[in-house]
Amino acid sequence: MPLDLSMFEGHAVNRSAAERRASTLSARRSVKKVYQAAWLVNAVRMIDLTTLSGDDTEGKVQRLCAKARQPIAPYIMDGLGLSDMDLTVGAVCVYPTMVPHAVKALKGTSIPVASVATGFPAGLIPLNLRLEEIKYAVGEGAGEIDIVINREMALKQEWNQLYDEIAAMREACGEAHLKAILATGELETLRNVYAASMVAMQAGADFIKTSTGKEGVNATLPVSLTMVRALRDYGDATGYQIGFKPAGGIKAAKEAIAWQVLMKEEMGREWLEPHLFRFGASSMLGDIERQLEHHVTGRYASSSRHAMS
Repeated sequence: MPLDLSMFEGHAVNRSAAERRASTLSARRSVKKVYQAAWLVNAVRMIDLTTLSGDDTEGKVQRLCAKARQPIAPYIMDGLGLSDMDLTVGAVCVYPTMVPHAVKALKGTSIPVASVATGFPAGLIPLNLRLEEIKYAVGEGAGEIDIVINREMALKQEWNQLYDEIAAMREACGEAHLKAILATGELETLRNVYAASMVAMQAGADFIKTSTGKEGVNATLPVSLTMVRALRDYGDATGYQIGFKPAGGIKAAKEAIAWQVLMKEEMGREWLEPHLFRFGASSMLGDIERQLEHHVTGRYASSSRHAMS
């Protein structure tokens, strides 16, 4: 849609109120026993299993994809009574040069390959190069592209310029889904977070995402609440559903429940599905598997038993 400044300019965000509301999500909500296991299994379906390291190799990506295809050990699934469930993660996310390896390893499955692009994580390269990186990743088979916005434009509130850049990235993605990373830990205020969320959605983002995972401060519940309220307001105004992805610093299984509670209470049950909600939290999968094994056996296993890949 065209840029509409009236949807966010002058929109106040009360930080203390957002923090109070966010604190109730985990402090006043309790999910136990079989219900906890069900929420954790659902969280697995929405994980973008990710490797973004300088030492990534074809073999490492193959192991990650094997874990994506079977994220929970068969004996645990049997113990949960879910042996017939075709449980997979939401996507596998890699650097552009690793996309062909992931596509090959996931052949025959419905698991999409996502790729970071646009000079991830800083995004400080010329726009034409960022657009070429998107086209390269899509050409290699990526079905989802995680772009990073220009934080300078957001900090200087140059919303027209930011809109134009994201719209150009949206066009470069073609049929691939666009997930816009706001790097909220570097946006300074929740007002900027709300405004950047609105600009990204107006420019065509299919998802808005909190962080690259490389900032000093990554996904937090107050920031996520602000972004979720923005996508709710956007949906009320336009009728379009936009997805949400918290990423960075999410490691524990209990955090998976807290973020799902946020989506359930603010957006409804529909947003607890992979097409509208994802976690950027690969290390969390190991803890979820560990908690599910405890539910089945009554004993905690060493974390080394549940390696990510």
